[in-house]
Order: sequence, then C-alpha cells, then structure tokens
Amino acid sequence: QVQLVESGGGLVQAGGSLRLSCAASGNINNINLMGWYRQAPGKKRELVASISSGGITNYGDSVKGRFTISRDNAKNTVYLQMNSLLPEDTAVYYCAAVRVVDGLSLGQGTQVTVSS
Repeated sequence: QVQLVESGGGLVQAGGSLRLSCAASGNINNINLMGWYRQAPGKKRELVASISSGGITNYGDSVKGRFTISRDNAKNTVYLQMNSLLPEDTAVYYCAAVRVVDGLSLGQGTQVTVSS
C-alpha cells in the first residue's frame, strides 16, 4: 500500500489561510487519484478535494472557490491551499490516495482548527 504523511495543520483565525502537504511513499506506482477528506467531531467523513494523475480536480461544494488542490508528481506530493477559512472548516484532514490494485489509503490526519 501507499504510506501518506500529512503536514501543515494548525490553528488559524476565520478568514485566514493554511496550506496542507501530503507526501506519498511506498507503493507509489499507479496512483490514480490523490485527495483530501475531512472529518469533524460527530460528523461523517467528507471529500474535500481530489486530483487525478492527469490533473483533473474535483471539490466538495462547501469548499469550492476557497480551496485549491495541486499535485507534484515528481515529488509524489499533493497540496491543499485553504483560503477564507471558516469555523466550520474545523476538522481532522486526511490525505488519500487511490490505486486500482489496492484501493484507498489514508494518512494519519492533521488537525485544522479555525477560530471565530
């Protein structure tokens, strides 16, 4: 499987910005899709954004226009630039990678807290 290590979480005031990074290692060949999920206390995990190996992006409705996902294939790294953060963006953010051969892999998660 793929090992994923996230970084960049923290505490920020509403309206601020954070940039998350996720480095992939291990069986990194043929990663079809990378992305970010998040889970807030008492809520289901939701997809935040994804990006294909060809650069096609997809965003959850609640983050469109505020978050940007990007991918550096040479570094096996995916980024999530989060602008205009809201208190409701507070959650644990998980990096994800999908391969056809073994499905979904998730990182350990990084906490993002947005204060009002």
